[in-house]
Amino acid sequence: MLELIAQPRESATKAKTLRSADMIPAELYGHGVENRHLAVPRKDFMRVFREAGENTVITVAIGEKDRRPVMIYGVDFDPLTDEARNIDFYQVRLDEKISVKAPLEVVGVSLAVKEKGGVLLRAMHDIEIEALPNDLPSKITVDISGLSDIGQSIYVKDLKLGAAVSTSVDPATVIVSVVAKVTEEEEAKLAAEAAALKVEEVKVETEEKKAEREAVKETAPPEAEAPK
Repeated sequence: MLELIAQPRESATKAKTLRSADMIPAELYGHGVENRHLAVPRKDFMRVFREAGENTVITVAIGEKDRRPVMIYGVDFDPLTDEARNIDFYQVRLDEKISVKAPLEVVGVSLAVKEKGGVLLRAMHDIEIEALPNDLPSKITVDISGLSDIGQSIYVKDLKLGAAVSTSVDPATVIVSVVAKVTEEEEAKLAAEAAALKVEEVKVETEEKKAEREAVKETAPPEAEAPK
């Protein structure tokens, strides 16, 4: 199991001070676990994060004796520099199953795409799975080499999750499909049909609102005459 050394920090310590020392502020929490304010070396964290991702259990060592099994629950990255600014560690129990979203990695070459001009469409990029923390895969591969004809698909039921991993997603859910390439003329036709459908929806909505107004008028009580 990968290990990451962390240092306790005071909650009042400014994040800017930590970052200037090449440290990243972090929070450790979990069910029935007291929150801990931590700081981890940037270089060490990025090495572990590249290898473990967010679905692998790692050990966070706080001092010499305090070692916690955790998952990297979330990382806040700077949108300009792409550097990690804050980290959330979630402490897990190794004997309790947990649910996470695992990324789906497409591998292989589809003959329907390579030789028949098909286009690969991805309907899913991750999937909700459940397992004991040590059995959670960092990713799940989707092998498309079996897609030899246009119109074929890979479904959730086709995934090789292993006996220790389960998912509640409908087995008939499509993950990837190979479809025929759409020509420019077909694209223009589809766009025109979509525009016409939108106009028709607006027209129907307008007629419905008109009917609602008429119904309100019919059910409204007559106005009382002003006294003479």
